[in-house]
Amino acid sequence: MERRQFLGTLGKGVGASAVATIFNPTTIARIEAATVRVSETSPKELAQDEAYWSAIQQSFTISRSLIDLNNGYCSPSPRIVTQALVNYIWQQEEAPSYQMRLILEPRREAIRQRLARLFNCSPEEIALVRNASEAMEILLLGIDLKSGDEALTTNQDYGRMRTTLDQRHRREGIKVNLISIPIPPDEMGDLTEAFRQAITSKTKIILLSHQVNITGQIFPVKDICDMAAAHDIEVLVDGAHSFCQFDFIQPEIGCNYFGTSLHKWLMAPKGTGMLYVKRDKIEKIWPLMAARKEMNADIRKFEEIGTHSAAIPLATGEAVTYHNAIGGKRKEERLRYLKDYWAKRLVEHPKIRLHTSLKRHMSCAIGTVEIVGIDPDKLTEHLWNKHQIVVAPINHDEFKGIRITPNLYTQLSELDHFCEVIEHLAEKGLPKSV
Repeated sequence: MERRQFLGTLGKGVGASAVATIFNPTTIARIEAATVRVSETSPKELAQDEAYWSAIQQSFTISRSLIDLNNGYCSPSPRIVTQALVNYIWQQEEAPSYQMRLILEPRREAIRQRLARLFNCSPEEIALVRNASEAMEILLLGIDLKSGDEALTTNQDYGRMRTTLDQRHRREGIKVNLISIPIPPDEMGDLTEAFRQAITSKTKIILLSHQVNITGQIFPVKDICDMAAAHDIEVLVDGAHSFCQFDFIQPEIGCNYFGTSLHKWLMAPKGTGMLYVKRDKIEKIWPLMAARKEMNADIRKFEEIGTHSAAIPLATGEAVTYHNAIGGKRKEERLRYLKDYWAKRLVEHPKIRLHTSLKRHMSCAIGTVEIVGIDPDKLTEHLWNKHQIVVAPINHDEFKGIRITPNLYTQLSELDHFCEVIEHLAEKGLPKSV
């Protein structure tokens, strides 16, 4: 069927307006034009300009039949990213052995270069991987350690990474030391000091979250890296949430190793990640899957995973374009404004506790809140079943609550509704049937 006939059929079946929504997305040119119009407005002031962000919201295909406040798990991609992904998939399916190997795969180098510019490092220090877990496991399993060596991390670091260290403990006798951190801390220096006091003569590596996934707490990566370097300790930075949520570049955090997911705050296709290894450190890290000896000092050795779709990493290019069209600092300020919008309102209620710092340099988009006396799992279930609000339950040994992570497409009216529901539950409790 010809494309015009097909669209005409769709128009009769679901309405012409629906077709227009699908095939007439907000373009990068429109976003850039809107950004130019506010170029003299500071990012902090622009964060409250609902007219500007309304235009940004139109570039997503999300459903308004629910309120998704769990973007920390995975963010939806803008239309241009999804459309690029579909286009690349169709192209590689024309003749995979030709299109994938000879046409599409070589274009990975352009994506590598664009990510390197975004992170302000050399392309020869960037590997394209599938998620933060893969990036961090390359580091945690690939660095040489021997029985009796110690790894240091916090009891709030991501479960999969701690599981990786636990496996090295079971298999090789590596000792894993956990430290507890304040929730939230008074100052950034408290976090650096907690690590400093926990270091022993046997500490060889530190696993450090740039931003803790369960509270949104930001860590002083550069201070901890500098402190660890004085003790000849390697710091492996888990940036699963920080990259493209708030604005920073590699020289500002001074790390030698950094892993992140790109399908979170860059909003790239699902199953995309990035690994940074400083060039003179590449040779000392073993790849997760075997690579030829000639690749020892080549960042691409970490990409030796066998046959995989070429389409997914290539569509990351459109995600970078989208991010740059808005601007990293503008995006950061909007995300922080959305967090503050709901958090500052709810924290005023006597039965509600916030487990995230409201200090600007300590948090951005992510916040964790608790209704005293209400189980997070039951609260999460109620919010979905009765209000179609999506959140993430947090059950930690030292605190509990629900994690709230809005994104650029989130409307203030949705946050208002969320706050009203939480305030009502704080007063009345969950219905007896829950």
